[in-house]
Amino acid sequence: MMNKRKIATKKIFASVLCLTAAATLTGQQGATKDPYQRSAEIYQMKTSAAEGPQRGEEIYYYKCWYCHNKYAKTGPSLKDIFKRDRLRSGQPVSDAAIIEKIRQGGQLMPAYRYTLSDPDLTDLLSYFKSDKCCFEGDEPPSNPRYRAAAAGSVTNNSARRALLGGARGTVHGTKREPLEGIMVQLISTSSGIRSTVYSDVDGRYEFPILAPGTYALRIARPLEFKPYVRESVRIEGATSLADIVLERVTDKEVLPPTPEILAQLTGAEWMLNLPGNGEEKRTFSLTCGFGCHSYQQIFRTRYDEAGWRSIVRRMMTGAGSPLINVREPGPQSRGRAGRPISEELEIVAKWLARVRGPDSKDAPLHYLPPPRGVSTRVVVTEYELPRQLLAPHDVHGDSKGNIWYTAHRSPYIGKLDPRTGAVKEYRVPDTPGALPGTHRVWVDKQDIVWLSENWSHNLTRFDPKTEQFKQFHIETDSPVNSPGFSNFHIDPEGYVWETENNGVVKIDSSNGEIVKHFPLKRINGTYDNILSADGRYWSGGQTGTGILALLDTKTGEMWELDTRTPISAPARGGFDLDGNAWFGGRGGMLLRLDPRTRRITEYYPPIPYVTFYEAMPDKNGEVWAGALHAGRFLRFNPRTERWIEYEMPEPYSHDRRTWIDNSTDPVSVWYVDHNGYIVRIQPLE
Repeated sequence: MMNKRKIATKKIFASVLCLTAAATLTGQQGATKDPYQRSAEIYQMKTSAAEGPQRGEEIYYYKCWYCHNKYAKTGPSLKDIFKRDRLRSGQPVSDAAIIEKIRQGGQLMPAYRYTLSDPDLTDLLSYFKSDKCCFEGDEPPSNPRYRAAAAGSVTNNSARRALLGGARGTVHGTKREPLEGIMVQLISTSSGIRSTVYSDVDGRYEFPILAPGTYALRIARPLEFKPYVRESVRIEGATSLADIVLERVTDKEVLPPTPEILAQLTGAEWMLNLPGNGEEKRTFSLTCGFGCHSYQQIFRTRYDEAGWRSIVRRMMTGAGSPLINVREPGPQSRGRAGRPISEELEIVAKWLARVRGPDSKDAPLHYLPPPRGVSTRVVVTEYELPRQLLAPHDVHGDSKGNIWYTAHRSPYIGKLDPRTGAVKEYRVPDTPGALPGTHRVWVDKQDIVWLSENWSHNLTRFDPKTEQFKQFHIETDSPVNSPGFSNFHIDPEGYVWETENNGVVKIDSSNGEIVKHFPLKRINGTYDNILSADGRYWSGGQTGTGILALLDTKTGEMWELDTRTPISAPARGGFDLDGNAWFGGRGGMLLRLDPRTRRITEYYPPIPYVTFYEAMPDKNGEVWAGALHAGRFLRFNPRTERWIEYEMPEPYSHDRRTWIDNSTDPVSVWYVDHNGYIVRIQPLE
């Protein structure tokens, strides 16, 4: 009997070992999907709900709002459409008639039969029938991942030692080989904060000391590996975690183009894999890589050539990202790629119809290499925001350690407390007839928050103590709902600098009045406005050109200088401590302008198909920039010309304004991603 019992016990023990090994291998007992992959939700338009009217609102936002909103008036309002007798076509209103119209499109409307499925249309119609229709940006939907729970302080992250000493473990392949550059993530069930660290050459990883509690452990953007998720992992101090063993999706060098993998591709990887010649891809990059949205938003859809032409025309002729005011181009009107708009339109529309048309096929996928070495020495933290569909734009820190952010198409601004993940929102007063939305945020030395309202052309002052707003309307030569007052700079004396009315203007922040105007000659305006630390030099560049302007604010002398690349498209930036002006070039490079010699130097990153929205120097003279469409944040040392790539946990690095906390050592880098969350990057060296 004893021998039989021993044999039975050994069999049970062996079975348990097999089950444990299987669980370790898959991470979630054979599951093939990761419910935490944010990019998959974005790809499927399911960020606020998986189905029903709430998801229908998200589809409406991406597919209908631009033409049917109350500001553009280019399409009929869809509010209460089911209370009407007939459509504009004369057909009686019914589910079938509306679905047919959406599928077939019209003269100005693309045919959605190639990109919206039956479940998509069901959700969209349920939204039309609901009381919530239709989205105007006034009350964006709530974010189900935001918890706003006071999770408690997570230790002082201002010191380097705070970035070490937490939960730890190793990552291996199925052959027990250590895997370097794997993004291991813990998501707090109480706060929703996501902390990501990277495995080293030995497969080891180590988290900061996190607040004690329950977390989900996962591999962020596994790409060539199968998803790995472990729920309800208890973390307290230096918790030792079970080995993570990852199984490859395939034993081939290329990956299958499944929806799960396509959703993880960066824009650069999309561009690597899509066919096309150099002219097509360069024209597309300059016209569509501008920074209003990700490449994934384009490539996840399919249209016929007429549909693509309709969409591209609206994108090229609409003023600003909301596309409300449409400008009819003349024969000589040039676009963002520096050639006649009609030519750019044909190149881009024909290329998209070929590579993302109804009959185009997705080939096996090549992908960028994972991080290694110094690129793994970093901690990335992601904070949820209370609302979705905000198109968040800028961040700036205050003296108390809070991070303020703006929303490009919503009246709400917010203040994040990084210690808890809690956000407090404030509603900016409406301007009648203007789309709500803020662009630039600047927190001054008194912790007064300054905002630009790009569509209503207001300079707005907000006092957090009294929670009172004060708005100053800035007279511009642009109509309301076209870009007007946006990327201002505040000088040491408190004056506001912008480009308006074909010149650089100095504005009195106490009343919004223009007190000085410096005329421009070759260009009519610049996208950004930056001043040197002493206020001596102003600089900015114009979109669609290779021109950087430089102004000596003391003498009034102005220079408009050419970059080597014809369409470098200088966007946003800042001055370094040596007095050089830095800009991110939408043409794919970083630009440095030395005011003393008036020499411009271009620096190209080691990643193809990258564009830049901004470049920001830190206290050490290094320059930080989100590599738009590459899912990586770049750190550049001008003295050694060394690039360090920090891969982000999602395939996005949609950075429009970087705020660097120079009080920490190493510095801490903040930005708000266009896709709706705030990111902190903390290098370990």
